[in-house]
Order: sequence, then C-alpha cells, then structure tokens
Amino acid sequence: MFLSEDQGDIIDVRTQLAIKTHAILEKYFPERRVFLKSDNDTRFIRLRPATQLVAFAGSAALVAWAIIATAIVLMDSIGAGNFREQAKRDQRTYQARLNDLSAQRDGRAEEALAAQERFNAALAQISVMQSELLNSENRRRELETGIDVIQTTLRDTMKDREAARTQIAGMMDEGGGAVQVAASTAPVEFLADALSRTAAERDQVIIDAQDALLQADELTQKITLMEEQNDAIFRQLEEAMTVSVAPLDRMFRAAGMPTDRILNTVRKGYSGQGGPLTPLSFTTRGEQPTVDTLRANRLLNQMDKLNLYRIAAAKAPFANPVQDSFRFTSQFGFRRDPKTGGRRMHSGVDFAAGMGTPLYATADGVVTHAGWGSGYGRLVKIQHEFGIETRYAHMSKMRVKVGQRVSRGQRIGDMGASGRVTGVHLHYEVRVGGQPVNPMIYIKAANDVF
Repeated sequence: MFLSEDQGDIIDVRTQLAIKTHAILEKYFPERRVFLKSDNDTRFIRLRPATQLVAFAGSAALVAWAIIATAIVLMDSIGAGNFREQAKRDQRTYQARLNDLSAQRDGRAEEALAAQERFNAALAQISVMQSELLNSENRRRELETGIDVIQTTLRDTMKDREAARTQIAGMMDEGGGAVQVAASTAPVEFLADALSRTAAERDQVIIDAQDALLQADELTQKITLMEEQNDAIFRQLEEAMTVSVAPLDRMFRAAGMPTDRILNTVRKGYSGQGGPLTPLSFTTRGEQPTVDTLRANRLLNQMDKLNLYRIAAAKAPFANPVQDSFRFTSQFGFRRDPKTGGRRMHSGVDFAAGMGTPLYATADGVVTHAGWGSGYGRLVKIQHEFGIETRYAHMSKMRVKVGQRVSRGQRIGDMGASGRVTGVHLHYEVRVGGQPVNPMIYIKAANDVF
C-alpha cells in the first residue's frame, strides 16, 4: 500500500507530536516498573507515562471532590447551627411572650373576680337600702294618717266648743232670775270643764303636729341621704357591669359570633339560675315607675345579659387545649406538607410538647367520636352548642367515651404521635357548621377575658 506525499507528511507530523508528548510525559512521569515477587517467580507491571497521568488525574479529581464535599458539609453544619440558635432565640422570645400573656390573663381574671365581688356587695347594699326605703315610706304614711286623724278630731272639738258657747248664750238670754242662773250653774261648769279639756287636747294636738313635722323633716333628710347613697351605688354597679359585660361582648364579636343570636339561643334553652331576673317595683299604687326603678331594672337586665354571656362563653371553645408548656409548630392555612413536600390545606393548629402531656376540652359539650381516624390517629371529637365542633388528634391515650358529657377544662386525653405525624404534638381543629375555621380566633379573643 502506497501513501501520497501529503498523507506521509500528516503521519510525520502526528508522529513528531506523539514523540514530543511522550517526551514531556517522560519528563514529569518517567516510566516506572512495579515488581511482584513470589516464591518461584518475579514479575513486574510497567507503568507508562500515560497510565501515570490518568492515575494522577483521577487522584486529583478524587481529592478535589473530597475537599468540595467537606466544605459543603462544613457550610451546612455552620448554617444549621445558626438556624438552631435562631430557633432557640425565637422560642425564648415566644415563651416570654406567652408568659406575659398568661400574666395579663391572670390579671384580667383577678380584676373580673374583684368586680364580681364589688357587684355582689353593692347588690346586697341595694337590698338593705331598699328595705330601709320601704320602712321609711310606711312610717311616713302612718304619720300622714295620724296627722289627718288629729286634724279631724281638732275640727270636731272646735265645732262642739262653738255649739256649747252658742247654747250657753241662748240660755243666758232666756233666763230672767236667780233661780234660772242657779239652775244653769251646773251645766255651765260642765261645759267649762269640757272646754278646758278640749283646749288642752288642742294644745297637745298642736304639739304632736309640730313633732310630726319635725319627724317629717328628719325623714326627708334621711330620704335625701338615701337617694344620694343609692345614686353612688348605682354608679358603682353600672361601672362594674360595663367592666364585666364589655370584654365578653368584644370576645364574641372578635370570634365572629353574632351576640344577639347567641344570647337568644342561650335564653331559650337554658334556665340556669332560675330563669330571667324579675324587674324591681317600689310602689303598689299603680303609679309610673320612678327614675331609680328604671335604673335598677336596666342594671338587672345587664346582670341577666352578663349571666347569659358567661353561660355562652362556657359553651364555646374560648380556651387553650394545652395548659402545660408548649410551642406552636404549625398554623392554620396552606402550608408545605411535611410528608410529601407538596402544598396543602392545614385545617387546624399544632401544639408540640412532651409525650403524655394532658389535653383538655376547650368548652362544654358531648363526645361524638373517640377512636382511630384516618390520618388523625387517635381522635376525639366534641360537639358544642351553636353548631361548633372541636377535634383533638394524634393522641397517645384517650380518656373519654362516645356520648360522654364533658366540661371546659376536663382532661380528655394525652398528647402523642399516632397517625400521620412527624413527631409528638396535638392537632387541634375548630369547625363551625362542618367547615374548619382558625382556632386562634377563639383563643386570641379570650386572652383578655379568661
């Protein structure tokens, strides 16, 4: 086979390039031989420059990869450390905030209790003042009746005295001698004695009337003082009612619950303390009620409203299901699914604490489910008034049964990690009419009241 001149030149160039390359490799990677000796024979492995270059390149790549991987691991470790420190700082800040909220809640509870005690004391004082006012009214009526009787007797006595004087004058005009005068002496003396007694009775009546007027003035002053005291008591009661009713009203409105409908529902279905309070009445004469009567009736209506609010508050989930130390790990709304990584709706809030942490009912109600729920693990459902349902999921132990009535603050189970979870926590839901709502609306609305 013959090659052309151009092809020969190309081959020569390649050969020279290969020779130069080999020379360069020989300079840095001289040919080496690795001898392998056994009992009967000795062999060697020839390490050509190209082979050494490949081995060197592979070793360098391996070392570079190890350095890069180590740097990445160190950077991740440093970043994770910073994240943990930040999480710890956030946890401490949140714990301090929770402690502040707890202190504020305790303060509000103490203020409400003090207001209730002041209200009870004022109500007792009102009862005493009302009794004294009724007694004063009765004494005033008795005095008025006595004065009328005395005045009537005085008028009758004066009429009798005038009639006796007229009769004596007639007898004196008709008599003409000593016999008639002597005969009429006894009746005249009798009439004089009667007139003297009548005058004495009149003077006594005048004295009694003056005493009655003085007593009436004293009673008037006492009534005025009592009215001032009643006004002060009414003001204290009105302030106490404002302090007690206004926070409950704001709590229901903040939770989006219509107060009028709630109060009507409670009023229809709950007899509580013996039914509605009876309005006060200070008169039996059929007269129009006084200003104090209307004011007292308004206070009684507010007391009835306060009572209804307290009953309704016990039937709605205005409480925290976890009373020990905890932290929120997931809020209500769309979030990243911890299992699949996808985005999905989270229909409650998550409370994380230790295994076996006590869990409590957030309102009065009836247990409608106490068993295993798909994805929920050990699940307890409680049906409350006003179409509200609460759910407590992932329990380690359930302490209630279906059909059992529970009260707010009653222990219903222990925190666990059953069902579809990544760790120990409570998944807490609030549903209204079957639709999930944010439980924090109710919890936050009650922070300033309970």
